[in-house]
Amino acid sequence: MSGVIAGTITLVAPLAGWLASLDAVPDAVFAERMMGDGFAVDPVEGVLRAPAAGEILSIPATAHAVTLRLDNGAELLLHIGLETVALGGEGFEAKVRVGQRVAPGDPLIAFDFDAVAEGAKALITPVVLASDGYVLTLEATGRRVEAGTPVAYISGGTRHEASRKAAIEERFEREVTVTAPHGIHARPAARIAAALRPFVAATELASGDKRANARSTVALLGLGIASGSKVRIIGTGADARAAVDTVADLILSGLGEAVSAAPAAPVVRAHGPVCASPGLAIGQALQLRALDQDVPQDGTGAYAERASLDAALDELSSGLAGARGAAAEIAEAHRALLADPELLRAAGEQIAAGRSAAFAWRAATAQAATAIRATGDALLMERVADLVDLERQVVAALLGTSGASVPTLRPGTILIAEDLLPSQFLALDTANLAGVCTAAGGPTSHVAILAASAGIPMVVAAGEEVLSIAEGTPVILDADVATIMVDPSPDALSHASKKLFATRERRARDSADAHTPCRMADGTRIEIFANLGSVTDAAAAVAAGAEGCGLLRTEFLFLDRDIAPDEEEQRETYSRIAATLGERPLIVRTLDIGGDKPVPYLPLGGEENPALGLRGVRLSLARPDLMRLQLRAILRGVPASQCRIMLPMVADLGDYRPVRAILDEVRAVLGIVEPVPLGVMIETPAAAMLAGQIAREADFLSIGTNDLTQYTLAADRGNAAVSQRIDALHPAVLRLIREVGRGAREAGRWAGVCGSLASDPLAAPILIGLGITELSATPAAIPGLKAVVRRLDIASCTALAEKACDASSPAEVRTLAREALA
Repeated sequence: MSGVIAGTITLVAPLAGWLASLDAVPDAVFAERMMGDGFAVDPVEGVLRAPAAGEILSIPATAHAVTLRLDNGAELLLHIGLETVALGGEGFEAKVRVGQRVAPGDPLIAFDFDAVAEGAKALITPVVLASDGYVLTLEATGRRVEAGTPVAYISGGTRHEASRKAAIEERFEREVTVTAPHGIHARPAARIAAALRPFVAATELASGDKRANARSTVALLGLGIASGSKVRIIGTGADARAAVDTVADLILSGLGEAVSAAPAAPVVRAHGPVCASPGLAIGQALQLRALDQDVPQDGTGAYAERASLDAALDELSSGLAGARGAAAEIAEAHRALLADPELLRAAGEQIAAGRSAAFAWRAATAQAATAIRATGDALLMERVADLVDLERQVVAALLGTSGASVPTLRPGTILIAEDLLPSQFLALDTANLAGVCTAAGGPTSHVAILAASAGIPMVVAAGEEVLSIAEGTPVILDADVATIMVDPSPDALSHASKKLFATRERRARDSADAHTPCRMADGTRIEIFANLGSVTDAAAAVAAGAEGCGLLRTEFLFLDRDIAPDEEEQRETYSRIAATLGERPLIVRTLDIGGDKPVPYLPLGGEENPALGLRGVRLSLARPDLMRLQLRAILRGVPASQCRIMLPMVADLGDYRPVRAILDEVRAVLGIVEPVPLGVMIETPAAAMLAGQIAREADFLSIGTNDLTQYTLAADRGNAAVSQRIDALHPAVLRLIREVGRGAREAGRWAGVCGSLASDPLAAPILIGLGITELSATPAAIPGLKAVVRRLDIASCTALAEKACDASSPAEVRTLAREALA
């Protein structure tokens, strides 16, 4: 080529295929050169090679792209195909690592040509010059080239040194305010890291004079960012602007937490015992004293030690993949920590210094735990237990031991420990475990969640003195009032035993009677359904006596992932839940995300008030492609005779009618002749006031009392400053429920309640008196709820409901209800 300036870097084709200009790329981001000038290759092979010598700057976890810094400072982005991030890394294998030097022609990424071609929008691969101060000159396009053929030249690095440095150091930055009620704790930090997976830019969060890798959950926790804090998001690299904007929008949307209108009050942990899981237990104390295993300080070589650590991490991560129920979310958080880049970097530095893998991992987790403790944030410090848990498990895997020994529990054991780790709890024989008391810990720790799910009473933060209780000493653990009585008197034991016996007898009686249809004392039929969020929940509901599902929250399929579930994945899940329920009715709520439940693959932008924004049916109508796909999956997965579909966040018939048209269209395409009921979830005061009008077209109405209450009382349920005002038994809320019951009855439809109020036995007589004929509760509440309903009659419920609507406060309503149930 003529006119090439001395010092110019030659770029060779990174793939064999058809050489084209960026104008030929069917994506405006590349074709309009939003990221920079360049060229493209439509490949005929599945190996991406280095187009020039340089250093690897970044590779996303999905391995569909790579950023390379050339020797003259220019940065190149090589992006295999279009929309390939949606493949989630399937079919891609990185052949290099960040920081590695490469020569022209060195393999960078191998990919399954056929699989990627089938899943991508197109295979054409853009190569973009993502630096200012450089000029790219392209050879003739529209021809076949072999890998290694010179195709372009980059100049400007020596003649424009100032521009080159500016380009290398160029970064994009934004400052935003954190609105999540508890700041950036474990769950929001994990969401930030997940949102960055499609991007290659190095991204950091800065608070004050501290900075952290935004891809590292551990590093973000160490910043101690509270609600109301200002943070700077700093990106460096080819797609820095997009990466920073994505994180900024996620933070402004509330990070998937309930967003407060004002900064939430700081979380305060009580000094002294705290209830982590309610209940009463009588038994003998057993002290659990965990000891760290000794580990060798020096390793046998960096390569061998790194391989051992990688194998141990993979083994532990694979073992966590099968978790179910309450343990599943905790397992996912632990898997994220095992892959945390800052932990891996810190461990790698120790190994490079000659340390053993076990010593390196222990040092890395200890360093992270120290940083988290330094924040002084009690909520964040509860996550230290997760680091300790993983440290011990990985060390055990490296040493080939079982880790801490699991104690043999005798019937009636009350376990006492400094703290209890999730893996330790999961290894216990819960059939013999009566209760748990820890000196440290917090009520929102992961082990507290596991204890509550298992129905095991647990008290935390009881203080060091509980560690001196002698083993075998009789104790009474009353988690309801957060007390532990050591060596109780005979009278105290007798009183507690009678209380525990009465509670067990009542629960056993309620459970035995729960599997028959629920009828009131006067014969009136009231359906008792369950709220579900997984196949595991469905099994628990059937075991508890549920007569059907009154609310299947389908968003559990869409959250905490990089790409949306496809039709087949949805269909298979809905089908399994339907099969688990037998022939019981299944009410499937369509997707309720957006606003307060953001997902990285569906960017919605920041909203000042997500609760009043683009969410529920509004989002579905804005994205009818998602709606059609979900409706197809529901209709294919659930038998028509069992299937009911419910729309969230409806305000009036203008929200309902378009979905009815789409449903009828999908039914026709699938050849389903039998009608499928389509109902409305009443969550807005507007829908409640128009209930009669809506019920003339909708097949049923079901009230979501959680949102209805916060909208009615103008109090954000995620805002600690006003959350005490949220009470679904407020007379104003009850009057709206009365409107719904009346409207449904006049239209010949049924009305139910699927919000948390339906699980409260105290509310049952009032709701029934307001015209509610179906209550959808948590599975655990069903036996007790049925027992209460069977004692009632319509006349007394109606009279009570009218008194409740005329009451002046929720407290007065509760007094009326307690008197009625006495």
